[in-house]
Amino acid sequence: MVDSFRHKGMRKKLVDTIKRKGIMDHRILEAVGNIPRHLFLDSSFLEFAYEDKPFPIGSGQTISQPYTVAFQTELLDIKQGDKVLEIGTGSGYQACVLAELGAKVFTVERQKKLFQKTKAFLLTIGYRQIKCFYGDGYKGIPAFAPYDKILITAAAPEIPKLLTDQLRVGGYFVIPLGSSDVQTMIRIGKKEDGSLHQEKFGAFRFVPLLKNKAED
Repeated sequence: MVDSFRHKGMRKKLVDTIKRKGIMDHRILEAVGNIPRHLFLDSSFLEFAYEDKPFPIGSGQTISQPYTVAFQTELLDIKQGDKVLEIGTGSGYQACVLAELGAKVFTVERQKKLFQKTKAFLLTIGYRQIKCFYGDGYKGIPAFAPYDKILITAAAPEIPKLLTDQLRVGGYFVIPLGSSDVQTMIRIGKKEDGSLHQEKFGAFRFVPLLKNKAED
């Protein structure tokens, strides 16, 4: 798989773009600069790979806009060794950003073909520390709970209780909340008494979070 000087130059421009938009965490900027995003798209779409835009990847899913990936990651405040549950693996790009920051990533995808493709791809490009699961994201992965951080990468009409139950006290849950065309980015903190504290961080657009696994 080729990662040329041209690709690296395009990534540098992308990093500059998201930095101008307000992403200040140097670790996230470095991660975006390190990850060859063009490999996550079909080779015929190279020119789109380093634009700050989402792009379709099949199975009704998209690879998120780089700024959105960086923004959600910044809200999570990832620390080295954090155990992170990601709902909606998609292309695997977001999971790689989390892994670059030192997180132990557990990621769930409901689309069987996309799950199989992404799991194999992540191994091919060297991200063996990312644990991929096929299943219903609404249920999370209770076997490995509690998680320090939980991230939903699709629009959820409500906050799934089964997921907040899997969040440790003091942890963060980041979720685009809303059933309309535009969602509100929410960060949820879990207090000592188990209650939840919400913060709002502006409007975004995501594909919907669906329940149950897709047809095999």
